[in-house]
Amino acid sequence: MSNIAADVHSAILAIREPDIPSREVSISRYPTIQEAVDYCAQRGGGRVTVPEGHWLSGPIHLRSNVELHVEAGATIEFSPKPADYLPAVFTRWEGTECWNYSPLVYARDCHDVALTGSGTLMGNGMEWWDWKQAQKAGSQRLYDLAVAGTPVDERVFGTEQDALRPSFVQFVNCRNALVEGVTLEEGPMWTIHPVYCEDLIVRGVRINSIGPNTDGCNPDSCRNVLIEGCRFNTGDDCIAIDAGLNEDGWRVNRPCENVEISHCTMLGGHGGISIGSMVSGGVRNVYAHDCSLVAVERGIRIKSMRGRGGYVEDALFENLTIKAVKYEAVSFNMFYPSSTVEPKNAAPSALRRVTLRHVTGSGAATALEFRGLPEEPLRGIALDSVYLTAGEAIRSSDVVDLTMRDVQLAAEA
Repeated sequence: MSNIAADVHSAILAIREPDIPSREVSISRYPTIQEAVDYCAQRGGGRVTVPEGHWLSGPIHLRSNVELHVEAGATIEFSPKPADYLPAVFTRWEGTECWNYSPLVYARDCHDVALTGSGTLMGNGMEWWDWKQAQKAGSQRLYDLAVAGTPVDERVFGTEQDALRPSFVQFVNCRNALVEGVTLEEGPMWTIHPVYCEDLIVRGVRINSIGPNTDGCNPDSCRNVLIEGCRFNTGDDCIAIDAGLNEDGWRVNRPCENVEISHCTMLGGHGGISIGSMVSGGVRNVYAHDCSLVAVERGIRIKSMRGRGGYVEDALFENLTIKAVKYEAVSFNMFYPSSTVEPKNAAPSALRRVTLRHVTGSGAATALEFRGLPEEPLRGIALDSVYLTAGEAIRSSDVVDLTMRDVQLAAEA
């Protein structure tokens, strides 16, 4: 096991899962799920159970020492009305801090918090997806406020005119957090979006959400994160590791580090396992292994652009299968073209010490794409036992110290 794998795995093994008191509270005894959560929290915490059946809900704000457990045969359907997700809460929207609509499931400054079970949460995201077209002015206003140094408490959004969609499940500044077993269907935007969390596990989750920007799991400036045994079918990246956007990312200056991704299946989306493009606070120590990436647009993807700054360093992708991707099986590209807002600076991102080992696949248009910037080349990319069949073998520019050992790139028959 390489040093990256050993270091990351050691951090993951030290994660303590949530300590939930044995008390159990059924939502069937309360007018709303939130009232059941509040009752349980006021008595020191415990498990709030959602029994079999169809349950309607507005936003659910979890508390410390509380587990929301959605039992088999239970479905929570969330309100499609934006007004139900007010008042606004503190969040990070596409890498920039602000106050916006509450996520559907939300926790802030909590410890020992969990969302578990084998039931389903339905986000009614299709009621929000048209906002993708309307959000340009709101997202630009947010970016302008951040560049101007406007205090976060004065960056207040949460209007249909600004059209900034909330995440589905978001934990902010939480410790010892768990999302396990549940199925998440059609959220408004990013599906599982932990921000500033430490010791987080996302395990055995199924995500089906094919609207715009409905990423599967986006650890954002988090530390010690395990994503394992999950299944993704998304309208954007299945997993995207982020660390803040441009100037606001530099201000916060919190990296995303010690992330392990294992035994996951990606069955649709823009990128299977992605880092970026919001890497302004830095991403380091990522270990992704034993995953299957099928029918996504790109398999392994690291993306950034001038204006992000920050860095990606010390990542290992190992024992991965990549099949039937639309574009590149592997893409490290510092010319990402799809930012919601245009940067107001030209700071480059650094990429260094990234290894691919035992990566196999077929059916891509291009096997490998490595595109650095002239002023900041990609550095220290190592390929070991990489076997890919594609229409085009490799595109490479502005790369320093690219090493290959037992690499076979064959033309597609």
